[in-house]
Amino acid sequence: MGRELEADRIFGAVQAKYTRVAVTAEEAFAYPTGRAGAETLGYVAAELDRCPPSALTSFCGVGNPFELGPLGAGEAVLDIGCGAGVDVLVAALRVGAKGRVCGIDATPAMVAKAAATAATAGLGNVEIREAQADALPFPDRSFDVVISNGVLNLALDKPRVFAELFRVLRPGGRLQFADVVAMNGRSPDACPTLEAWSD
Repeated sequence: MGRELEADRIFGAVQAKYTRVAVTAEEAFAYPTGRAGAETLGYVAAELDRCPPSALTSFCGVGNPFELGPLGAGEAVLDIGCGAGVDVLVAALRVGAKGRVCGIDATPAMVAKAAATAATAGLGNVEIREAQADALPFPDRSFDVVISNGVLNLALDKPRVFAELFRVLRPGGRLQFADVVAMNGRSPDACPTLEAWSD
């Protein structure tokens, strides 16, 4: 099977899983999900209180990118794999009305849910787009901070993804992400099932 066809099959499997997660993350992962999961990871309860319950239902995270450094008022933040929009909302609250937050996700159902989260929460400083991390629809040096939570591991071409992240960061910008790592690597041939790519 050609590499491009295999990549398309893996991407399709990841999209299918996260389309289901747009409804609920419960029982989909071995790591923290829902509001209780976010609190376990150190998210601030007062910020989660501002988040629509429907978004919290779809929260799945492997860590807390906000624990890696503060977001300053007025900063521009990009969330890679924004899911239902929980991290977008937290970032928007932290950068304030003079800051801006863009969230991207490759799954249309998540894009719709994140946009609904931003609208319900009344966030005027948020933009949500359907996009992939290896082809970001933003000019060079657009962001002060790039955040991500359990998403970069899903990319097949990680060097290309990181090149894109650093391209859109401003000089002195920060990359704050939480993720899982397979110590021995994982190739399409070594992965037991397509579903395993999104575990």
